[in-house]
Amino acid sequence: MEIRPCTKTDYDQIVPQVEDFWGSDRTLGLHHPVFVYEFGNSAYVIKDGDCVAAYLFGFLSQTEPTAYVHLVGVRTAYRRQGLAGRLYDHFVAFAQTRECTELKAITTAGNKESIAFHRAWGRN
Repeated sequence: MEIRPCTKTDYDQIVPQVEDFWGSDRTLGLHHPVFVYEFGNSAYVIKDGDCVAAYLFGFLSQTEPTAYVHLVGVRTAYRRQGLAGRLYDHFVAFAQTRECTELKAITTAGNKESIAFHRAWGRN
């Protein structure tokens, strides 16, 4: 499975199946198409055949050398395979080519899975 840019077709697969990535539809409103149309060079997927197994939507600040991870989702069946870490590493490499020196991830204080992932990833 390789990392590729997220396409409109990929986005159209992710949105109606968001519960498979997040366990609920609580993040559905955060999946705005702007992340594919306007920030498409920083939106990535990992596919297993035609199935999106994982994705990352990120963007770069327009005023400071900072990259932001907006969403990273992994389907339940593909968890614990390192896919989120691979996407993060890919996004960091992309951001560094654009002279970003800081990375921020957006989550809520109560999102224990996200916080644990970032601590385990080693870049908190």
